Amino acid sequence: MERVTDQALMLSAVDHGESDRVVTFLTRTHGRLAAFAAGARRSRKRFSGALEPFMLLSLGWTERRGGTARLETADIRRGFYPIREDLPRIARALYCMELLRELTRDGQPHPELFDAAVEWLDAQERGVAGPTSLIAFELGALEQVGLMPRFDACALCGREAGRVHFEPSHGGRICDACLPRAPAAIPVPAELLAQLTALQAGARTPLSPEARARARALLNLFVEHHLGRRLRSVDFMAQLGVD
Repeated sequence: MERVTDQALMLSAVDHGESDRVVTFLTRTHGRLAAFAAGARRSRKRFSGALEPFMLLSLGWTERRGGTARLETADIRRGFYPIREDLPRIARALYCMELLRELTRDGQPHPELFDAAVEWLDAQERGVAGPTSLIAFELGALEQVGLMPRFDACALCGREAGRVHFEPSHGGRICDACLPRAPAAIPVPAELLAQLTALQAGARTPLSPEARARARALLNLFVEHHLGRRLRSVDFMAQLGVD
C-alpha cells in the first residue's frame, strides 16, 4: 500500500461502526479525499483532536485498492481557534467547508481553491474580513470549478439593456428580450448585480445587510440548482440570522 502525505482541510466526518469514522478532506494536491479513520471515536489520543471541521492538517494516509483510503496521521497545523469561539463565524466556516465538499471531486486537485480557503479562514481568525468576504470567496470557488454565474450581462444573449432577472439554470442574468426563454427567472436590482460583478472582479467593498441578504438568496438558488440539493449549513446560517 502506498503512503501519501499532503496538506488538508477537514471538511466533514461520518461515524462508522462503534469506534471509527469516515472523514472527508480537501487536500492541496490530491483533491477531495475520503479516508477511514480507524479508532477515531474510541481513543481521544488517536488523532489528538485533529478531526474537527476546518482544521488545517498535515495528513498521512495509505491508498487501498477499490476502497476508501486509510488515515494514518493527522497533525494540526492550524486550528483557527478564535473562529470556534464565535457562533456566526462558526456558521460561515461550516458553510465554506460544506461548499468545498460539494463543489470538488475525489482526486481532482484545486490548489488555488485550497489556498483561497486557508486565506479566508486566516482572515476570519484575525477578524479582518466581514460577512461580504464569504460571498466573495463563494464566487471565487464557483469560478475555480467552472460554475461562475454571470452577472455583468445576459447569460443568453450577452446584452446589458433593459430590466434584469436571474435564472440559475441559464447561468445567471437574463435580460427582458430573453425572458420568454427563461420564464422562471426572478427580477433583481441592477445595482445588486453590479456589486456582485465587482466582487467577481476582485473588489472588496462591503455590501449592505440588505444587499448581502439578496446576494445570499441568489447564490443559494444557484448552488442548489447545480448541486441538486440545498446545503444543510444554509439552514443553520438562517437560524442564526447570519448571511
